[in-house]
Amino acid sequence: MQGTQILENLKSFYPEVTLTAVLLVLILAAAIAPKRDKFMGILTLVGFVVTAYFLLPQASFAPHSIFSGMFAVDSFSVFFKWVILLSASLVVIFSMMSRELKEGASSVGEYYALLVGMTIGMFLMTGASNLLMMYLAMELASISSYILAGYTKQAADSSEASLKYVIYGAVASGMMLYGISLLYGLTGATDVYGVHRALAGGGVNTLALTAAGLLIIVGFGYKITAVPFHFWSPDVYEGAPITITAILAVASKAAGFAMLIRLFTVAFVEGGLEGLQTGVWAVTAGFEWNLVLAAISVLTMTLGNLVAIWQNNLKRLLAYSSIAHAGYMLMGLVVLNNEGISAILIYFVVYLFMNLGAFYVVMLVANKTGSEDIETYKGLGYRSPLVAVIMAIFLISLTGLPPTAGFIGKLYLFAALINAKWFWLAIVGAVNSVISLYYYVRIFRNMFLRDPDTTEPIRFSLVQVLVLLALGVPTIVLGLYFGPLVELAQTSVNLLK
Repeated sequence: MQGTQILENLKSFYPEVTLTAVLLVLILAAAIAPKRDKFMGILTLVGFVVTAYFLLPQASFAPHSIFSGMFAVDSFSVFFKWVILLSASLVVIFSMMSRELKEGASSVGEYYALLVGMTIGMFLMTGASNLLMMYLAMELASISSYILAGYTKQAADSSEASLKYVIYGAVASGMMLYGISLLYGLTGATDVYGVHRALAGGGVNTLALTAAGLLIIVGFGYKITAVPFHFWSPDVYEGAPITITAILAVASKAAGFAMLIRLFTVAFVEGGLEGLQTGVWAVTAGFEWNLVLAAISVLTMTLGNLVAIWQNNLKRLLAYSSIAHAGYMLMGLVVLNNEGISAILIYFVVYLFMNLGAFYVVMLVANKTGSEDIETYKGLGYRSPLVAVIMAIFLISLTGLPPTAGFIGKLYLFAALINAKWFWLAIVGAVNSVISLYYYVRIFRNMFLRDPDTTEPIRFSLVQVLVLLALGVPTIVLGLYFGPLVELAQTSVNLLK
């Protein structure tokens, strides 16, 4: 009977099984043909296509749990899996074009294997409905990313970035695990549904519950680069290969938000805002979690934007920018209702295209010039007009100006805040968007208003231009035609259990 149940559960676990098989094949291929870098990349992409084939029907599955409640399969997790899979696929394509990777390692076979291992961890994070499963999934993704962050050993800051990442990750995961142990002691359950039932029943010590919640938030805050748990990210983003910086800024953040949303929505505030009066929030009277999240959101977006103003390295500037965007997305969680969560889902899709696009341009320019400094972009509008114009589109979208997708993402976040009467937080978010315009304009000025050091054109291959267009076109299209995306996000939240 048990064996039959496991086989039945595996039918809902095919995407993760496929990724595991791809990982094993890549390890074997790396040992047999360590120098076949392009072959490894193509093999990884084929594996992702097969994973997408098995992921496609899961959107129509009725929400259910598998493996004794350890893992949830629902449209919410499927939505985030698509975001992660698309991000990982784009990063593989970036990696096949990266001069930094070709020059930095004798073989990148292990690189693709680790990238797939990280993707498996992030897939598990999206559906983890057990606290221990959440921890193990986060560790699987983190351990792979620790190695990838320091993969280009010849870079002076690469090993330092990897070491800082490991140290901060160990501290954050240790604190999260301690919080989980406290929560288990209070509720006698590790699955989020059991935690909800125990808290709804009352009789839980409020102080101990608060301490457990704060410790768990430390682990999530580290994963989504929320202040004050962000200290690792600028150095790691700068020292890691650009491809890994890109996936950490998008896919890793998405997986962290998926876990955070599931925990709060199911275990603590099921029912949205109504839960504050009638649900489990009654057991934490006097301690409002939404105010804690609001404070973290304000700190995150404000510090990220203010510190980004002083950055000259584009990778580091985009690192602080991504910290600020984590703050914007946290605003959607503050309102604790379906409208806010659907706004986060919308934002992640548009964030995927505009942020990966910006990092891709940084990689292309670095491939040609060997530098990531903002001064390298002087006169880029004259030396490579198409790349400069598309980079401008990404920057406009990151700022949140129409008619780009970034405007739609922020519009739905601010609408959720205003409808929930969080006016002051919406004002802080709007002010921060204005601040971000300053450091993005610095890049504009260099590209179009400053004379280049040389008039020699910078040329890119047809494939590189096509990938750039594949990221730039959706950034505009989703700003003009966004109805299906909004409908998909709202449907995914409505089916969240």
